[in-house]
Amino acid sequence: MYFYPYWRGSLRPANRMARRTGGDKAIAIGGWDNSVRFRYGIAVISVLIAAILRLMMDPFIGERAAYLPFTLVVLITVLWCGPGPALLTSVLSLCFGFLFAQSESVGMSELVQSTLFLATAGGIITVGEIANTYRRKLIQTNLESQRRAEQFAQAAEELNLLIDGTPGLAIYMLDPSGRVVIWNKGAQRLSGWSEEEALGKHTSIFYPAPLLAAGRPETDLAQARSEGRIEGEGWRLHKDGTTFLAAFSITALYDEKGSLRGFAEIVSDITRRRADENALLARESLLTSILSTVPDAMVVIDAHGVILSFSDAAQTMFGYEAQEVVGRNISILMPAPDCHRHDLYLRRYLETGEKRIIGKGRVVFAQRKNGTTFPVTLSIGEARDGEQHIFTGFLQDLTERLQAEERLESLQSELIHVSRISAMGAMASTLAHELNQPIAAVVNYVQAAHNQIAGPQDWDLAAMREALDDAARNALRAGQIVRRLRAFVTMGTVERTVETLPSVINEACALALMGAREQGVHTYFDLGPDALTVLADRIQIQQVIINLIRNACEAMADSAERRLRIEAHPYGTEFARVTISDSGCGIAPAIHDQLFKAFSSTKPDGMGLGLSICRTIIEAHEGKIWLETREGRGTSFHFTLPRAK
Repeated sequence: MYFYPYWRGSLRPANRMARRTGGDKAIAIGGWDNSVRFRYGIAVISVLIAAILRLMMDPFIGERAAYLPFTLVVLITVLWCGPGPALLTSVLSLCFGFLFAQSESVGMSELVQSTLFLATAGGIITVGEIANTYRRKLIQTNLESQRRAEQFAQAAEELNLLIDGTPGLAIYMLDPSGRVVIWNKGAQRLSGWSEEEALGKHTSIFYPAPLLAAGRPETDLAQARSEGRIEGEGWRLHKDGTTFLAAFSITALYDEKGSLRGFAEIVSDITRRRADENALLARESLLTSILSTVPDAMVVIDAHGVILSFSDAAQTMFGYEAQEVVGRNISILMPAPDCHRHDLYLRRYLETGEKRIIGKGRVVFAQRKNGTTFPVTLSIGEARDGEQHIFTGFLQDLTERLQAEERLESLQSELIHVSRISAMGAMASTLAHELNQPIAAVVNYVQAAHNQIAGPQDWDLAAMREALDDAARNALRAGQIVRRLRAFVTMGTVERTVETLPSVINEACALALMGAREQGVHTYFDLGPDALTVLADRIQIQQVIINLIRNACEAMADSAERRLRIEAHPYGTEFARVTISDSGCGIAPAIHDQLFKAFSSTKPDGMGLGLSICRTIIEAHEGKIWLETREGRGTSFHFTLPRAK
């Protein structure tokens, strides 16, 4: 164990060990006990040494200074071991003094020497303790000052590391006159001036010429002095003369007395960041200008259905100004019951991720500010900004389009109706012939019955009954022709129902084939099972069949052999196919694609609408129509209809 003077007790190993171990009591107490024993042991040994010296010096000093060695021991003990050991030294020294006094005759009174020794020892102990206390305080003060200096030095070092560890920032300090006194590495990298070059230079060297001419350096410092701190952006100068856009802050530094100590300035290069921001603003401006010209309305909402953006087209479509709807729920643009369900749909998507309408277009109804509803096509896209979901909806008003489609459908219906009437007009002579026959027969049979009644009384009742039955049968035949003709030319609403395809074909043939036999046309039927049903408008499909049969009969007008074949069979599992074939001269392949276009005809006096109308009707029924021909050997027209399920 090392020995330290008592007045340096704060540095004793035991005490340092106690502090280093967090004040562990056992170690501290053990160390204190050892130190006390050691100091008291030193005191005892010192007294023994003084007694030996007293014996050795006795021939020289005699009784004149009997306590002189012991006085020195007390002084040394109080300085090195403390007041306790010094007091023990004084008592032991007094005992040894008595021993020496009993063994020799003394000239001075024993009591006087002892009293003087005790007074001297007490004064030495008191003064020594006072001195030791002062020394300990002084040492403690020095140690605290040293500790604080070390802390300040460490803080300064860490601050320098922090300042130099910010490569994107130039941090430097100016004195009250504006000259550089501290220059970090970030300032060196940013400006190009080294620390040696920058120290002592005025801050104006970092300003370009136009700002220098305007006195900007002095203005900035004066403003910082008056306001305490200023921030801003401005152009600064590199060492090579190039400029950069800087974000800066200047802070005036005052001490506790309010005296200006200088300025702290922080500068960063924002040239690239500002260029990126300007480019982003330009892109946003371009996107905004593009979207403002898009005829479709655009509405942007967040994950809670709150409107974030409302385009000009949306304002025109809904009648709201943007500031009226931004921040409100999208449900204000929806009629009931959708307005009450939308948030539930949105929440379900965010929880499950199941996409039902996102990325797809569909027709919905929207609601204007005035409460009116209108149809729109809605397409929704999704984007993410970090954890934020953003949904963009594009809406197109379908009001005019649906009105146009309804008008077109009405015109097509009228055209189809006119086409039917035109077809019957073209068959007027045939129809007149077909009606004349039963009507003439009715007249003849009724006239015969009348003659029987007007003759002698011996009437032939059986002949009269037969004549009247024949008249009734022909009247029914004429009535049936009229009913079919009336049903065919009547303009009604388009209504698709489940129809038996052979029955539809038979009724159409009853009208289309009037007079065909007289023209030498031989008709063959292959209509498949009677259970073959389709989903169709009966009158429109009969119109297609009549049109195709009439075309086939006309195509065979110059043929020596006139055969007409009408077929109906399943076409896969979803459709039924109807085929009408003739034995005419065929159609040139070059004009196949033109036949189904409006105003395209192979007839000199034809308008070219018949097959175009047929195609419109069949495609409206979700079917298709096409032809197959072999030049000189006839043509076959096919069309399909969806089978009823």
